Amino acid sequence: CRFSQMLHPIFEEASNVIKEEYPDKNQVVFARVDCDQHSDIAQRYRISKYPTLKLFRNGMMMKREYRGQRSVTAIADYIRQQKSNPIREVQDLEEINSLDRSRRNIVGYFEQKDSDNYRTFERVANILHDDCVFLSAFGAVSKAERFSGDNVIYKPPGENAPDMVYLGSLTNFDLIYAWTQDKCVPLVREITFENGEELTEEGLPFLILFHMKDDLESLEKFQQEVARQLISEKGTINFLHADCDKFRHPLLHIQKTPADCPVIAIDSFRHMYVFPDFSDLSVPGKLKQFVLDLHSGKLHREFHHGPDPTDVAPGQPMQDVASSPPESSFQKLAPSEHRYTLLREKDEL
Repeated sequence: CRFSQMLHPIFEEASNVIKEEYPDKNQVVFARVDCDQHSDIAQRYRISKYPTLKLFRNGMMMKREYRGQRSVTAIADYIRQQKSNPIREVQDLEEINSLDRSRRNIVGYFEQKDSDNYRTFERVANILHDDCVFLSAFGAVSKAERFSGDNVIYKPPGENAPDMVYLGSLTNFDLIYAWTQDKCVPLVREITFENGEELTEEGLPFLILFHMKDDLESLEKFQQEVARQLISEKGTINFLHADCDKFRHPLLHIQKTPADCPVIAIDSFRHMYVFPDFSDLSVPGKLKQFVLDLHSGKLHREFHHGPDPTDVAPGQPMQDVASSPPESSFQKLAPSEHRYTLLREKDEL
């Protein structure tokens, strides 16, 4: 791969720069994989374009791969940024009262920094600092919040939103990571041109609400029904919402325009399927059945062959259906934006 060959000396020089700053081999490791020889590794981490730069922390692959400039300075700066402390230490509890409540905040109150509890908290913050703001207080500063020992609190967005307390073991990384991830990564996320490829690389189909930016009522209804009907499907499908104006192109794929919004659709990365009527969103089980029909293959069958016979009422004619459903749009759209950026960077090289 010509672009991989172009990046190789840059990547190697960046590793030499970082090695001088962090000589301890346990601090930063640069590695390269020949995906022709190690196709199993490429498959495991869903590598489909070359070169790809992935970041791992504590053995876990981060969702966001490196997409910055392909230069020694940019790559070295990225590593320095990743090595910076992701937790802001609070010197006075009054600082907690002035937090930006439009963000998701995780606050840890500890007796001392040199403790297993804090080290576990630090590991979690290193992984999830892109999704939450992490803060900590120690000793006398945190004493008022440690009435039953070290404590971790989640402060959700919204001035009047109630705090949530972590009740598990503070030394159990898996438990506190799962709890924090659940709080930091919202159930329904917004898809944008900037994160479209990143979401695609998670490998899960999309259930998308297309809505006008100021139509918060439809978004709230969608969020409520996803939480009510589909919480058990988390991990099998990504729940997203998109701005109708910005994503006119995917709407065209399903023969819709912003005037039709709100619209719900599934993008399976092969085809796009439309939820029949937004007003049916609150019908018990309707949205869940839509997702289950994706997993069972029913949506795919019906788009190609018409409604299943069992779904047609006696005497009702089967509908004429197009020979093939609309193709996936997001998978094409997001990477194309990224390809333009990469080509521009490669031209600079």
